[in-house]
Amino acid sequence: MSDETTPNLVEAAFKPVDDPTLLTPAGEAPIRILLLYGSLRERSYSKLMALEGARILRRLSVDTQVFDPSGLPLPDDAEADHPKVQELRELATWADGFVWSSPERHGAMTGIMKAQIDWIPLNMGGVRPTQGKTLAVMQVNGGSQSFNAVNQLRILGRWMRLITIPNQSSVPKAYLEFEDDGRMKPSPYYNRIVDVMEELVKFTRLTRGCRDYLVDRYSERIESAEEVSARVNQRSI
Repeated sequence: MSDETTPNLVEAAFKPVDDPTLLTPAGEAPIRILLLYGSLRERSYSKLMALEGARILRRLSVDTQVFDPSGLPLPDDAEADHPKVQELRELATWADGFVWSSPERHGAMTGIMKAQIDWIPLNMGGVRPTQGKTLAVMQVNGGSQSFNAVNQLRILGRWMRLITIPNQSSVPKAYLEFEDDGRMKPSPYYNRIVDVMEELVKFTRLTRGCRDYLVDRYSERIESAEEVSARVNQRSI
């Protein structure tokens, strides 16, 4: 018979899965979703797509905020008390989940999109503004359909410890999919955005009541708060 002992486990930090905690109700308060978009153009299709998503979310009884990145400084080019940085961080703390909508530029998400994400810290005053919250990712393309931006956004979502839902939206030739007034035309691409927003709400409802527990990690329970802080804030990285 194989050896079933686990001498390397720190027993005081090791916990069995707690089903009652996993099944904690999400509560009756409306879900709060923050939507970010990645272009400052006057006619920004990533913004128009985010606004369509926000309309659908409100039909699903969700409280939404759409952040305007205009005026947000580049990361490290201003102090954290900059008004736009403070606005973004307060909204990130307020939110139960996120929608990230980016154009694809040069085969990647835009710098504007990345700058917003980079200004949201992993830890802020003892609070992790993204950990355990939900995320939906979307992108628009000027040409044929691609998934480069949403794939990169998924990597960032994992790094930010967000629960990124399986579904996503990618709209090719976005200039053909919106009317002059900025509203999206009926199409399978619009239907997919509805799918994504519905799924985001469902996952947020399932996880909001136990999100801290879902990302409670054994490896961190055996470290002190000081050790965790030193590890995630290494100057040499």
